[in-house]
Amino acid sequence: MATLLYRLGKTAYRRWPIFLAAWLIAAVGLGGFAATMSKPMSDSFSIPGIPSEKAADMQAELFPGSQDAFDDASFDVVVQAPEGHTLAEPEYSRAVDTLVADLVDTPQISKETVPLVVKDGAKLTDAEYAATLDGTVEKLKNAEVTEEQPPMIGNPLILGPVQDDQIVSGAESAGATKAQAEANAAALSILSEDGRTGLIQGEFDVETPMDIKPASQDEVKEAMETARDSGLSVEANGPGMQSMEMPGGSAELIGLAIALLVLVLTFGSLVAAGLPLITAVFGVGLGMIGITGMTAFMDIGTTTPILATMLGLAVGIDYTLFILARYRNELEHTDERDEAIGVAVGTAGSAVVFAGLTVLIALSALAVVRIPFLTSMGLAAAGTVLIAVLVALTLLPAILGMLKTKSFGGQVRKYVPARDEKGKIVNNGVRWARFVGKSPIAAILLVVVALGSIAIPLKDLHLAFPTDSTASVETTQRQASELISGAFGEGREAPMLMVVDATGVPEGERQAKIDEVAAWAGEQAGVLNAQVGGTNADPSDPDATPTGALVMITPETGPDATATEETLAELRNGQDDIEAATGTDTGVTGLTAITVDISERLSDALPIYLLVVIGLAFILLMLVFRSILVPLTATLGFLLSVLATLGATVAVFQEGALGLMEGQPIVSFMPIFLIGVVFGLAMDYQVFLVTRIREAHVHGADTRESVIDGFRGSARVVAAAAVIMTAVFAAFILMDDPMIQMMGFALAVAIVFDAFIVRMTLIPALMYLMGDKAWWLPKWLDRILPNVDVEGESLERPHMADHFGSRDTSDRDGDKELQTAGA
Repeated sequence: MATLLYRLGKTAYRRWPIFLAAWLIAAVGLGGFAATMSKPMSDSFSIPGIPSEKAADMQAELFPGSQDAFDDASFDVVVQAPEGHTLAEPEYSRAVDTLVADLVDTPQISKETVPLVVKDGAKLTDAEYAATLDGTVEKLKNAEVTEEQPPMIGNPLILGPVQDDQIVSGAESAGATKAQAEANAAALSILSEDGRTGLIQGEFDVETPMDIKPASQDEVKEAMETARDSGLSVEANGPGMQSMEMPGGSAELIGLAIALLVLVLTFGSLVAAGLPLITAVFGVGLGMIGITGMTAFMDIGTTTPILATMLGLAVGIDYTLFILARYRNELEHTDERDEAIGVAVGTAGSAVVFAGLTVLIALSALAVVRIPFLTSMGLAAAGTVLIAVLVALTLLPAILGMLKTKSFGGQVRKYVPARDEKGKIVNNGVRWARFVGKSPIAAILLVVVALGSIAIPLKDLHLAFPTDSTASVETTQRQASELISGAFGEGREAPMLMVVDATGVPEGERQAKIDEVAAWAGEQAGVLNAQVGGTNADPSDPDATPTGALVMITPETGPDATATEETLAELRNGQDDIEAATGTDTGVTGLTAITVDISERLSDALPIYLLVVIGLAFILLMLVFRSILVPLTATLGFLLSVLATLGATVAVFQEGALGLMEGQPIVSFMPIFLIGVVFGLAMDYQVFLVTRIREAHVHGADTRESVIDGFRGSARVVAAAAVIMTAVFAAFILMDDPMIQMMGFALAVAIVFDAFIVRMTLIPALMYLMGDKAWWLPKWLDRILPNVDVEGESLERPHMADHFGSRDTSDRDGDKELQTAGA
């Protein structure tokens, strides 16, 4: 491979106009295809096989045209009177009327929506207003309810009592006691018992929440701000008020600015510092165009580009940085620039290929989770990483061929490293390698104990999807959630829906069996209320019997509470018994149930994912290093760093350690996402660092010399790459969204743990202890494995022999006893 890539790099340098033109043509062609053939991105959230999805399919079959939980575009505007007052006071009720009228005028709210308010209330005295309000309520209570009525949005003082009356009368006519009927009404009431808090429930007239324009949400917020002038507390939440804008921007710019500074310090040249950023941005741009083009063949979610952008920037900078640094190193040994770039691509480029393959494995293996949106994210990011590899191998040499002697122009600092008596560079990497070599056992114990201690909080890991109750405390969604929980109970934010299929029940018994299922659900531990919310009986036929029903379940606890998950488990554990007793089929769905099921799917898939990723990567690393112990220590070191990262994240975000964050569950997909991203980057650092160690080994150096020389050539660049990635990820901690903060923190900490503690401390210490046994490989396996020559052993470089002197390197099986660290 080294020879092939050597020729590729040399050719790209010499024939740079052809390669630049080829990349330009590819970009234009792909852009043209994406512009003409792409389709809009969609957020279909179908998760095959989970119980809530099966229940949702049952619901769609029994209730054709029913809305999917993830297509819900509704919102709740919470209004609360000041302490000691109620909404019934005319001053506050008039303000609510105005708010309702403003909401109806909001763009994307159906023009058929009827506002239930006291008309011209501002012209009435307080007594007249109160009398009109009461009269409106009584009039509506006595009005006939029809299926054709337009959507309504109203003052909770009017709509609340009307809805409560309808629920009570409906429950009593179905045979419920008065107490049970009133409990049913209270569970769904939009007016709190003390009359201080109310809900204005609306819905945008769109197919999915992704169709809601930010301007429409802004008008809702403006109407809320006007209502606050009256002294009301007004907040909003719900799917319709979720932000549809992608986060980032300023955080990414901060990360890139720090990256540029690190690159300038690394190369001492403005031109060289800009090359990794230019090629990385070009690669990411091409990847984004490719993702857009993929919509012509498959459904792509709107969140898919996030991972691709993050990883594309990360590996794009890394890969270019490593090859460019090797190119500068080779220029010290030859004046022929095409030869230098050929060797750089043949050696560092080989490492780039295999490092890229480990990332591709980690991302493509997300398919084992069997969650479509994660699969599409993984494959899209994998495509972007593949482009980053190709850009580093061909576009970078072409640009260097165009720049020639100006490649390291714009010098701001001349790099003049110290050298020993033999002329070898003595930098901080060499000093650190020698320091670790003085006491490798102590270094190993220190790393294992330190990272192991940090990982301890992981035992209390609680996974859940982000909700309004875990949003940033400054957001209206979080404040609305707290108002609702305080006035109506925490379970109001975590409703569940039980679908009842009574097709197999005799017609005359169906309604009774449906009521029996609802009563059973209401008796389960953790359930505050359960009631029949509707059936599919034909309303125009009084003798029609339903074949299906929806039972609305209100738990006692909130959506992110462990107790809510236990309540869902209790309901499902008892399903078989109630189905046998009633002859029905049942299933629990709804947003809460779906998110719990996805969390469980992710948790169950995590061990399988780890096995697939680590197993395939182990084989790949065995090819690269022709060793068993080196890949083994690499993967074990990764496990240690990722466990410590998860432990630190649990401590800071879930347990609120150090008072930095408010305690909340860890986002469900964070661990598997973290493993996929960090494993790829960790193996990058492993490959780049240890291939330089092995390169020295195959060219005649003993164990100690190999480790020191590997750090001499790679530690500076690996450290620079790790600092850049840490800065890029850490910048996201500055965002307001706790989920983004959590991801930024975890990724930044993981890079620090893995790059600086594992790769640059634990791995060299282990290499010292293992000595030449680190490269041991059974002879039968050595014959089977193809020789990929990542170290460029096949490339003739006289300075390598001069660098290490002569040494018999024919023995590769560890039979010959060689000098080890400390011997």
